[in-house]
Amino acid sequence: MIKMGDPRSLGVPASEARLNFDTELQELGGGPRRRLLMVDDEPAFELSFYCGTCPLLFRRLETAREKLSLKSMRERLTGTLADPDDGGVIEAFGALLPQGEYLPLLLEVEPHLVIPGREGDYFSGEQVTTWGIDQFWGLPEYPHTPYYRTFETAVDSDAHLYEFVVPMVPPAWNERERVEEYVALMEQGTVPTAVAISTLDVCQPAIDRGDDYFAHWGLTHFLLDGHHKLEAAATAGRPVRLLSLLTLGESLAGAEDTARLPALRTQSRTARRIGR
Repeated sequence: MIKMGDPRSLGVPASEARLNFDTELQELGGGPRRRLLMVDDEPAFELSFYCGTCPLLFRRLETAREKLSLKSMRERLTGTLADPDDGGVIEAFGALLPQGEYLPLLLEVEPHLVIPGREGDYFSGEQVTTWGIDQFWGLPEYPHTPYYRTFETAVDSDAHLYEFVVPMVPPAWNERERVEEYVALMEQGTVPTAVAISTLDVCQPAIDRGDDYFAHWGLTHFLLDGHHKLEAAATAGRPVRLLSLLTLGESLAGAEDTARLPALRTQSRTARRIGR
């Protein structure tokens, strides 16, 4: 972690925000209501269920088609952000978000692109060791999107932190020329900056059915700006700065958990060994 800002109030009324958190309306005789990340009033991602005992989740939905980058910030974010408050970036992106309390975190990450179901996939790997496969489908959870893994570390012997960066649209939608431009900049030593709204969801099954029973802390960054930068960094094996605006009111974590996050993010990266 490069630097943490102070928790602050950001955002605009929900009716004016381009991004919102919402709960699906209950249909008569339907199942549990879904927790949703909305973009331009359309459901973009289904998130971890409110109970805290269901598996960690970020599942892209069919209506997730929009990025939220700001042209006014493009030049500023092409370079390295040294402080969360540099250049009015927080205020600019805060105008896209719903009113609430946010914790700014400035991180440096080295992203690794993951394809669901392939090597490195959290959902068919670490998650299955704790929850097993879905009892109805007989399959692991499926996020319906490639995503980036950036960091993980032990919280304690009974909990582990996993960090993800989730693009609003698949990397295949990125413009090849812009990705190549960022690759060239990074190879010259430039470390550009991306921006995300983030959630911290703490999930642990109510019943021990897997091979390794522990709490999964999921720090998930949904990209507002930086789709081309993240792909370029993953391609070139280079770092990128990430300004995370962590929502304190919409995360499935208590105040004590979020208070521990900055210190956890300064720890060394360590993978969990089964049963440890």
